[in-house]
Amino acid sequence: MTEGINPFWSFWQTIPGHIDPVFFSVGFFQVRYYGLMYLVAFYAFYRLVMRRVNRESLPYTEESIQDYLLWAILGLLAGGRLGYVIFYNAGYYFANPLEIILPFDMSHGFRYVGISGMSYHGGFIGVLAATVIFCRKRKLDFWRFTDLIAGEIPLAYTFGRIGNFLNGELYGRVTDLPWGMYFPADPLHALRHPSQLYEALFEGVVLYAVICLLRKKASFSGYVFALYIMGYGIVRFFIEFTREPDPQMGFILGPLTMGQVLCIGMIIAGVVIMAVRRNAVQPAALPKKIQKKKGD
Repeated sequence: MTEGINPFWSFWQTIPGHIDPVFFSVGFFQVRYYGLMYLVAFYAFYRLVMRRVNRESLPYTEESIQDYLLWAILGLLAGGRLGYVIFYNAGYYFANPLEIILPFDMSHGFRYVGISGMSYHGGFIGVLAATVIFCRKRKLDFWRFTDLIAGEIPLAYTFGRIGNFLNGELYGRVTDLPWGMYFPADPLHALRHPSQLYEALFEGVVLYAVICLLRKKASFSGYVFALYIMGYGIVRFFIEFTREPDPQMGFILGPLTMGQVLCIGMIIAGVVIMAVRRNAVQPAALPKKIQKKKGD
């Protein structure tokens, strides 16, 4: 399949076939690189947030950030799983509800298979809900706090997509481009877009760089949060054209996938938040201007 092409591309295209997704196993229990990359992502997020807290003297303690990380992890796992169940395979899981939370396949005997299926959009909703509860319990300004965490999410998120790549999942559509790859789990054994790497680069590194540049122009709290929501939605929407749709769903709205429809919702939400928060600071600034004129 790789005859007659540049030796580098020949090597590149077969990289997934040389990756064992299992880090180690004990009996039926397995530890996969995918799970380890999630741990790396959480640690990277924590270090990035604490760096900003210390550098900018923000009013958060190390203990409060650590507590929030626990809330965020629980929100991500619960939201990501339920999001996948509801958005991508509701019919199957409503008929097999135990498989939502049990990592065992009982249809062909009893074997450990792990929990398969997580949704980014569901995870986002779960983390958002956890953040709302956390800020209320700690009496923190929600918009200032989300500006802090949203700006650091993309770079940490990069590791999650690398985990998808190492796990050989969420590969892209068939392509004839030389940087396509052959994924062992693909039943067609076709050259496909390494869409996980596209997402790691553009939803992660590039989006992080853009937010770092634009957050210096923030004139109201909630700006970075809205920027992240819009930025992720836009980038993911276009990358989704290279991703293979979930086989149980396919396309749901013309050429659009479920992921793209959810991204449209994110873009709209980001625009609305940006507009509302921008307008919300105007009344607060008005009395100061009036008072200054009266004192002249």
